[in-house]
Amino acid sequence: MTRRLRLAPFALLTVSAMWGSTFVLMKDAIKRQDVNSFLFSRFALAVVVMILLRPQVVKHFSKDLLSKGFFAGCFLGFGYILQTLGLARTTAAVTGFVTGLYVVATPLIGAVILHQKIEKRTWGYVAIATLGLGLLSLHGWSVGTGELLVLGSAIAFAAHIIALEQWSSGRDAYALTIVQLATCALLSGLASLKDGFHTPPDRGVWGVVIFTAIFATAIAFIVQTWSQAHMASTKVAVILTMEVVFAAFFAVLFGGETLTLQIALGGVLVVTAMYFIVLAQA
Repeated sequence: MTRRLRLAPFALLTVSAMWGSTFVLMKDAIKRQDVNSFLFSRFALAVVVMILLRPQVVKHFSKDLLSKGFFAGCFLGFGYILQTLGLARTTAAVTGFVTGLYVVATPLIGAVILHQKIEKRTWGYVAIATLGLGLLSLHGWSVGTGELLVLGSAIAFAAHIIALEQWSSGRDAYALTIVQLATCALLSGLASLKDGFHTPPDRGVWGVVIFTAIFATAIAFIVQTWSQAHMASTKVAVILTMEVVFAAFFAVLFGGETLTLQIALGGVLVVTAMYFIVLAQA
């Protein structure tokens, strides 16, 4: 057990790194395959892999789980579609930072929908995050379309977290995740019908689809579930916020992106707000 406790944080940090790396990998892939076709390929493959890894999970597909998983999956699906559309229009580093605002948006949505009380210090962290978002999004006197799309995805991801908070209790987490990912595949598949579904055009895009589906989705979920069984939820959340840091790191190291002073400062403010909001919820 002691060894598992030591391994859990590193396993979760690996998940954060995988998620952070996907922004750079997908940035190039969606230049060669349209966004919705790419997302359908990714999530459909992830669903197949997760069922093959645990075929007995189909026994948990009750009517209740399917309905709850579908509605939660709609939030998740819209989040991924908006995020990827935004990624096509802005940098991987900025996409990572703005996506991280779901941590900030979650308590705000909880306050509006569930009438949860927000402490004064949390409002302070929201103000810090808003300032960071402004630095990340403003281009002169205009706001970038890509950043607005990614902000929309952050709100959708926050709504997804709230939905899971209300619906995940008493239901098989693995089965619930498969239903949500299948819903993501359904939404992106329907969206791709407008211009026609296109398979990955080359080995490079297929490689990104396979990596994001198997490693950054199926295996990442399994590792996250295992890690959460051996760590406090607050520690899990803090480590997962490293995703946005890894996104910026990989964007500079492998994506050839340059972090301007404005973007770097905005990113620091967002990460700071995320970190303290997670601690405040402990």
